[in-house]
Amino acid sequence: MITKNGNTEIKNIVNLMKKSKTRQEKSTFVVEGIKMFCEIPRDRIIKAYATEKFYEENIKLFEGIEYALVSDNVFSYMSDTKTPQGILALVRMKKAKLSDIAESEKPLIMIIDELQDPGNLGTVIRTGEGAGITGVLLSKNTVDIYNPKTIRSTMGSIFRVPFVYSNDLAKDIDILKNKGIKVYASHLDGKCNYTEPDYCSGSAFIIGNESKGIRNEIVKHADTLIKIPMKGQVESLNAAIAATILMYEAGRQRDGSC
Repeated sequence: MITKNGNTEIKNIVNLMKKSKTRQEKSTFVVEGIKMFCEIPRDRIIKAYATEKFYEENIKLFEGIEYALVSDNVFSYMSDTKTPQGILALVRMKKAKLSDIAESEKPLIMIIDELQDPGNLGTVIRTGEGAGITGVLLSKNTVDIYNPKTIRSTMGSIFRVPFVYSNDLAKDIDILKNKGIKVYASHLDGKCNYTEPDYCSGSAFIIGNESKGIRNEIVKHADTLIKIPMKGQVESLNAAIAATILMYEAGRQRDGSC
């Protein structure tokens, strides 16, 4: 049993929790909590860490994987949650390509431009799975999808929804357009309501930064600007909520008339 916070493995886990650069260098991220642990594809688990109590109550979960037991104090030290559940794991990253999200029969893609809130991004991924998206394209300055808060917010969808970080978002949007995918930007200057376009063929929605919206240089690459009608004095919606409305409208159309 590991009983000291200064243990090399524990230091590594803490660094992976806190630093995006470390996660990228090692192509490894941390998943915490029993539900998320059970969602991990077994062949991607590098090693699990558990308290003695958790292990004794869930022995079958550890069959066929490498694991280590840690004291309660050590687990609390390396945990990213206020009420640790006693289980976390190191997980291998899985890299996707643009073609993985764009070359299905009728692609439905979320394009994320510099979103910064981990919870918002995780919610988009989770809701996107429910709405039937084929993948997510993210600008390079969007929050790290492997941030522990983002991972928790996905509730396991991070393992099933392919995503790609783009070094040149405008260029990749043009690649999507060349594949026949119509690109829609959620924008205050939208000339039509989001319910008006036909999303039955390949479609992509751009969602921007929480406070600044979509960058002007990215907006220019959209085929159509759409808007979500507002009443009262509200000017815009939370980014994840706006994304949800758009994704489910596309899903509604595809389930009905496509």
